[in-house]
Amino acid sequence: MSEVVIPKRPKRIFLPEDFKVTNWEALKPYFEQLLGNEIGSANELEAWLSRRSELESVISEDMGWRYIKMTCFTEDEKYRNAYQDFVENIQPHMSPLSDQLNRKMVDSPFLKDLEKKDGFDMMIRNVKKEIELFREANIPLFTKINTHTQQYGQLSGAMTVEIDGKELTLQQAGVMLMDTNPEKRASVYSSIAARRLKDKDQLDELFTKLIELRSQVAHNADFQNFRDYMFKSYGRFDYTPEDCFQFHQAVQSEVVPLLNEIASDRKSKLKVTELRPWDKAVDPEGRAPLKAFENGKDLTEKAIECFYRLDPYLGQCLSIMKEMGHLDLESRKGKAPGGYNYPLAEIGVPFIFMNATSTLRDMTTIMHEGGHAVHNFLTMDLPLHDFKSPPMEVAELASMSMELISMDHWDIFFDNEEDLKRAKLEHLEDLIETLPWVATIDKYQHWIYENPNHSPEERKQNWNRILDEFSDSVTDWSGLQESKDYLWQKQLHLYEVPFYYIEYGMAQLGAVAVWRNYRQDKQKGLQGYMNALKLGYMKSIPEIYAAANIRFDFSQKYIRELMEFVKGEIARI
Repeated sequence: MSEVVIPKRPKRIFLPEDFKVTNWEALKPYFEQLLGNEIGSANELEAWLSRRSELESVISEDMGWRYIKMTCFTEDEKYRNAYQDFVENIQPHMSPLSDQLNRKMVDSPFLKDLEKKDGFDMMIRNVKKEIELFREANIPLFTKINTHTQQYGQLSGAMTVEIDGKELTLQQAGVMLMDTNPEKRASVYSSIAARRLKDKDQLDELFTKLIELRSQVAHNADFQNFRDYMFKSYGRFDYTPEDCFQFHQAVQSEVVPLLNEIASDRKSKLKVTELRPWDKAVDPEGRAPLKAFENGKDLTEKAIECFYRLDPYLGQCLSIMKEMGHLDLESRKGKAPGGYNYPLAEIGVPFIFMNATSTLRDMTTIMHEGGHAVHNFLTMDLPLHDFKSPPMEVAELASMSMELISMDHWDIFFDNEEDLKRAKLEHLEDLIETLPWVATIDKYQHWIYENPNHSPEERKQNWNRILDEFSDSVTDWSGLQESKDYLWQKQLHLYEVPFYYIEYGMAQLGAVAVWRNYRQDKQKGLQGYMNALKLGYMKSIPEIYAAANIRFDFSQKYIRELMEFVKGEIARI
């Protein structure tokens, strides 16, 4: 492995080298300076955009570190307050001035000259969208929404259960659902479900408040509902809600039958009269759970080696993050749930946060987040902050493709041939299970925000209706109705990033297509993947997918074609 070279942040051209974001008073003069600048040519407009980009990168990175520290240490009041301070005392002041800067840019007579340059058309389209959405009245509502989503993180982060005399996070306890003893699994499942249900009313009330606030935001911006507002807000220029409905139907007809096959096979191998929810993670042949690594250090070393084997550049990316202390991988009490890769806009080296225990799922999570990280490295040198912020359909393509193309090197984690086969099989079955779950969460959100005045009872009924459409018909939920009623509360996207979920489905399809290319020609497949990521957000989604030699398509015919390929790969294992 070659020597690790730590990147230095670019020399600042606008802000002082030692500038740090402390409060709004310190930031305000730079916004005012940009607003006051005279712009006399296309070159001056481009230079002005570079100064603005630098300011936004510095602010974005500061916000990033506040969020990272708060999620790594949810019980630390200092970090919580620092994040809260940004949300309450900096962000609200920035919003109106950012809107004024957007208008200054759009009103410039030199904008049409820039529009012809690569990438600027995408940026300008997005800025015009921001202007269209901006409403002064929404600023305090966004502050309230942020405060409520923070509460969700705190409630979830505080959830623990006691099993065999040990206090465990729900993630740590979840690993025990792979135990080969059915009584043990049932007991652990019951403990986790009971702990979640303890907060169900609080989480329900929190969600109701969020729906009310979000619906108000949409109405203030003259949208019929929050769903339509979010489609605009996310810049979904390349597809519509109708396309999402088409995706739901295609998944129901093409993927749910595969779910039933997997569940029936599992029931038969387990030799049970009824397949129960706690039987879904255990190995159906009664083997002990796969253990992919020993601890966070072992996971880090193995992930780096896996990436190096794929391509030395990819290995360098993770090595740099390790050297810089940008990896926090192990689950512990007081840490927020979930996992993420947080882009740090100025330095360009992101941060990976995870709750690893030792499972296969944890190993694929580092592959996933590592894919996001590689994306950040590949766009690091693009000239503007906006160019480095691809839409989520592209961001998730980076991560989900990495899960699949890395499979050729999973022998690093599993030196036993049988374990390796089993890991690949489990991951591909998990892929099949992902698509219906994505469709469930997405369809549920459409219903929620099309019917914002629903009662908690209607919410429950419709959740069950939609869940049943995309679930296998083999699993027996008898005696567990209450737990099933509130399953949606574990999905943090519903609380923290509404409507950010369909992207996983679209990107999963794209990732299967990238993997299919990689299977046919490794070098060409990997190059196509990296070529697409290098574009950042300088092209439309279909153009970026085309750069990877795949299609942005979620029709029934295409989904069937990709699922046939996955079934073929499963058969080969």
